[in-house]
Amino acid sequence: MSSAKQFSKMFAAQMKMMFREKQVWFWNIFFPIILMVLFMIIFGGGSSDSFKAKIAIVDSQPNAASAMLLEQLRQIPVLEFAEEQPVTKEAGNELVENQDIAALIILPESDSSTTIQLIVNKANEQGATTQVVAGILDQLIQQTNWTVANATPMYSLTRTAISSGADDLSYADFLLTGMIGLSVAQGGLFGMVGLVEMRRNGLMKRLRMTPAKMGLYGLSGMLVKLILGIFQIIILTLIGVFGFGANLHINVLTLVIAFIAGGLVFNAMGYLFSSFSKTIEAYMGYANIASMLMMFLSGVFFPLETLPSWLQPVTQMLPLTYFVEGMRDGLIYNAGAASSTFWIGIGIMVLWGVVSFLVGSQVYKTKAASDVQ
Repeated sequence: MSSAKQFSKMFAAQMKMMFREKQVWFWNIFFPIILMVLFMIIFGGGSSDSFKAKIAIVDSQPNAASAMLLEQLRQIPVLEFAEEQPVTKEAGNELVENQDIAALIILPESDSSTTIQLIVNKANEQGATTQVVAGILDQLIQQTNWTVANATPMYSLTRTAISSGADDLSYADFLLTGMIGLSVAQGGLFGMVGLVEMRRNGLMKRLRMTPAKMGLYGLSGMLVKLILGIFQIIILTLIGVFGFGANLHINVLTLVIAFIAGGLVFNAMGYLFSSFSKTIEAYMGYANIASMLMMFLSGVFFPLETLPSWLQPVTQMLPLTYFVEGMRDGLIYNAGAASSTFWIGIGIMVLWGVVSFLVGSQVYKTKAASDVQ
């Protein structure tokens, strides 16, 4: 039987196996949906318009200064007062300790006092809400100092957000494409567990006794997973657009090239893990290590520039870094495929894929020879 005919039969057989296996649909379709929705809600569900920080005020000895500051605090829309009237310090501390409020603000006790105290829970000391409240107070104090000094600030700050893509892009779009890249990658990394199960049941040994070529069998499996990845992209994109209001600006050529390269790479890595895994537990361990390592070091949730400088070289070696960037170029930035940076990323991914597939095939051949002996 020719290699082409053998490959077509293996591909057809694995397609049937995929449609019959319920676990495949759960781990490759439903689990990525659940994961993406959770992360979109956690990291991208809120905007500056809906952000609120619940606070309480202590004004133990009302005076002109405290009255002015209290009135200014009430005019800040992102601050939500837990109590309409100021509370005692003891009651406020209890609210902070129970995490019923984000912060307690103690106003000056007299006109001559120059201190405003901010009390927060230690568990939230470095949290985003605490940083926002502290920033608001710093700005309020600075403006008040200018007013008391009867001085006019010479400079003011204006902020504008720009992007290499369209003006309507937001962090939700950035996160959506990162989650799509992660889901496709995980589908490939975890998708070859069936090969380990076949070895455990003795089916792999029987397959080796036939004229079937293990390299073609692995390649047909990767192609099946690639087709499954198309379903992942379509479903996750629809959820992102209609569920979270994501904005897409698609470049079809860039998207297709990045998807094919990335899909084959991570399926090849899954094939490699399956080649030297004697148990399903071992395979899942290898896949989980690779997935967790790349999940937080490849720009899925936040820009790579925010990572420590000593980690930057590591991110440049991971295939998921370039896959996520390629998916963003094709889905939201509408970037053409003529960029040298894009093709360098594709080249690094292809290198990962080729090495993984060749090593995996060699391991399978070595095990096949040992079985014969």
